[in-house]
Amino acid sequence: MKALVVRLSSIGDVVHTLPALAALHRHGWEAGWVVEPPARVLLDDNPLVAEVLAAPPARAFSWRAALATVRRARASRFDAALDFQGLWKSATWARLSGARQVVGWERRARREPGSALLLTRAVPRARGGHVIDKNLALLRGLGIEAVGTREFPLPFAAESVARVDGGLQALGESGLVLLNPGGGWASKLWPPDRFGALAQALRRQALRCLVTYGPGEESLAEQVVAASAGAAQRSFPTTLLDYVELARRARLVIAADTGPLHLACAVGTPVVALFGPTDPARNGPFAASDLVVRRAPACFPCYSRGCLRHAGVMAEITVAEVAEAATRRLGLAARTGTRAL
Repeated sequence: MKALVVRLSSIGDVVHTLPALAALHRHGWEAGWVVEPPARVLLDDNPLVAEVLAAPPARAFSWRAALATVRRARASRFDAALDFQGLWKSATWARLSGARQVVGWERRARREPGSALLLTRAVPRARGGHVIDKNLALLRGLGIEAVGTREFPLPFAAESVARVDGGLQALGESGLVLLNPGGGWASKLWPPDRFGALAQALRRQALRCLVTYGPGEESLAEQVVAASAGAAQRSFPTTLLDYVELARRARLVIAADTGPLHLACAVGTPVVALFGPTDPARNGPFAASDLVVRRAPACFPCYSRGCLRHAGVMAEITVAEVAEAATRRLGLAARTGTRAL
């Protein structure tokens, strides 16, 4: 049996769908995946993905590329297409795949309710809980019960291991605390000067901080370093898979609700998560030992990037709170002798 996973973006959303991929594999399904470019690196060479189908991004949409992907999907003869996003565009990809059944959430559980018209099988709403479990609950449409499992198949890249080990050796550091100030929504991010002050607080505990960043976030990383008074240094450049290996080697990751946070959780690195408008119970850390520092705005939970009601709420989180959480999380890891999972 062959299933097509339709989860187009973002990095965090793809990470949170990986346990569903693992569950499909455990139950004997071969899986393909339709994805847009930013998160594709997590699926290329992934041991559990038989075929990666490229969806052209909205900002650079190409009808020629889209038609080529549809032809490939139809040639693969999928038995089922799973729409994990609940949008018109994701349901359209699922329907155009030619799969014998198109499975997705019922109308009232979809972000764009009208897109339920493109389904052939609607799964009843999964109430509450983490988004990982919501994704796993969609597999009930195929007769698979996997809610509660946490398995994150990721590709292994020997070149990433070599680059990260070489980079850390050049820095002369190990057991670092990673600070990740960047991410997709400005309203979900903690100010860079706070990250710099946090690095100073952690230095007083003999902890060294490395500031990680994605494409276009170099200046943000430099702001953190400048505010740290020498307590933090900017990371060497990393690809997404390099970051995975770097997170594996860290003692702790401190980040907001962004892809790097979710990747750190996926590989079992202890984390302190910083949350504002979005709900940590839905898409925050899932390990019992991980900690969340948060401020909930009046509009909570809010997943609107342009909402003025939660603008500036992240700045209400204090450096002292985050430093104390970091100390507690490192203490938990030391006492148990284990990582987050």
